[in-house]
Amino acid sequence: MSTIAWIGLGHMGAPMTANLVAAGHTVRGFDINPAAAAAAEARGVMLVGSIAAALEGADACFTSLPKPEHVRAVYDGADGVWAHADSSTLLMDTSTVDVETSRWCHAESEARGLVFVDAPVSGGTAGAEAHTLTFMLGGEPAAVERARDFVAPMARSVIACGDAGSGIAAKLVNNMMLFIGVMATAEGSQLAEQLGLDPKVFWEVAGVSSGGSWPQRTWYPVPGVIENGSAADNNFDATFSVDLARKDCGLAVQAGEVTGVHLPAATLALSQLDELAARGLGGKDCTLVTLLATPDGTLRGYDPALDTISHA
Repeated sequence: MSTIAWIGLGHMGAPMTANLVAAGHTVRGFDINPAAAAAAEARGVMLVGSIAAALEGADACFTSLPKPEHVRAVYDGADGVWAHADSSTLLMDTSTVDVETSRWCHAESEARGLVFVDAPVSGGTAGAEAHTLTFMLGGEPAAVERARDFVAPMARSVIACGDAGSGIAAKLVNNMMLFIGVMATAEGSQLAEQLGLDPKVFWEVAGVSSGGSWPQRTWYPVPGVIENGSAADNNFDATFSVDLARKDCGLAVQAGEVTGVHLPAATLALSQLDELAARGLGGKDCTLVTLLATPDGTLRGYDPALDTISHA
């Protein structure tokens, strides 16, 4: 079994580290958020007070951070990963960042004699809890093969996507398609209701027909339809927040601008997420875009009066 450093113990990091601990690994975790750190400690993570302490003698280091600027800050600087990692420590970033940031991590790691793999994930918090995530790995083939062993306790699928940055590129495109699919499911769910269709019956029809998709099967935004519940059964409290969806969709739109690819559907999806954020709903679930499809601006399953999330 290995000793693993983990930087970033948030909604994804806590359950992912728990699966590593359950597999017999020693996980030393660091997070600047005391509540997140405590939640991870309750799952068996050994808390430490610094990145340096986490990396001491570590076989591998994972970072799981909210935004590209956080990744850059955690890797660089006197107190960063690069300052304290040993040449034998495999560095892996599971964060969703822009391709340029990921390639920068690869290049700067190599310049320091370190090995880096971009290792973003798909599957959300449910997949993290159930250790059924998809890992998309990018980097040198030998490094990617090393990474497979470390991510296996957290994963159902592990896919080698290619060279440096290819894992995060695959993640951005996948998430862009997800948000477009969420928009389609949102609009379809509301039109079906207005046409008098039973929501459960229509969900079954779409699920075995050409309108079926992952968000339709898993995140259907009408209460009482999904067997184990969706955000619609919990007042649209976040499983994948509007703010995180905006970040990911924005990175995909940015990649389209860089490459010259026209992304009208993704741009529309981003504008709807922006509208929810402007209404102070950035902390709610991204499937709340369904609210924008309703005839009167009210949505079954969402009661603003029950909303306890604080929006700064």
